[in-house]
Amino acid sequence: MSVVDRLRAAGCVFAEDEARLLGAEARTPAELDTLVQRRVDGDPLEVILGWAEFHGLRITVEPGVFVPRQRSELLVRHALTLAGPGAVVLDLCCGTGALGAALATELPGIRLYAADIEPAAVRCARINVAEAGGEVFEGDLYAPLPAALRGTVDLLVVNAPYVPTDAIAMMPPEARDHEPRVALDGGHDGVEVHRRVAAEAPQWLAPGGHLLVETGESQAANTAEALAHNGLKPEVITDDDLYATIVVGARH
Repeated sequence: MSVVDRLRAAGCVFAEDEARLLGAEARTPAELDTLVQRRVDGDPLEVILGWAEFHGLRITVEPGVFVPRQRSELLVRHALTLAGPGAVVLDLCCGTGALGAALATELPGIRLYAADIEPAAVRCARINVAEAGGEVFEGDLYAPLPAALRGTVDLLVVNAPYVPTDAIAMMPPEARDHEPRVALDGGHDGVEVHRRVAAEAPQWLAPGGHLLVETGESQAANTAEALAHNGLKPEVITDDDLYATIVVGARH
C-alpha cells in the first residue's frame, strides 16, 4: 500500500499533501515508514514534522503544545491594521508564539512580549520569537510580566482557550488527546479565561491600544460582553472562509 493510501485509509483528508511533507522530512525509507505509522496512529502531523506553517512561517512545535490554527490568520490580519512599526505587542496565552512571530514579520522594530503558563509552549515560543528579539515569560496571564510594561501595550493579542469544558470530548482526537487541557478548556461557557484577560487589559494597554481576542462563534457575544464590562468598546469580526471569529476592543 502506498503512503497516500495508508494515510487516506487512516482518515487523513489531505493525504497527498501529508505524504509529500512526510517524504521530505524522512531521510530513509525506514524513517518514512516510521513517520507514516505515527500519523496513522493519530499523532498530529505538525508534531511529527516538528513545525507548523503559519503566516508563511515555520513555527516550531513540540509534543504536548497547542498547534497554531489557520483561523488565527484573521486576528493577525486585523491586528496589522491597528498598529505600525515600533509598536509594543503582547502575545498573551501565546502557545508557540505564532501570533507574535507573525506580527513581527510585518511590523518592523516592534517590542514583542509573550507569556504562557505551559513550560513546553514557552520553550517553543522562545525559539519562534527569537529573530524578533521577543521576550517570553512563563506564568499565569499577566502575572509574570514586568511591571514596566503596564500602560504601554499597543496590541494585546490573545488566543486563550475558548472551548466549553463539556465540549472538549467532541473535539478531534488530534487536539483532545495531544494538546494540553489548559490550552483548550475555556470553562463552563468557554469564556472564563477571556473574562480574566479583559479584567486587567485596561491596566496594560496604552491609550488607544487594542485588545484582540480569538473566540468561537457561539462564544463571541459573551467575549464581547467581557470586554465591554471592563470599559473596552467591543467589535465582533468574522471570516466565514477561515471559520474564524475575533473580538476587538480599544482603550480610549
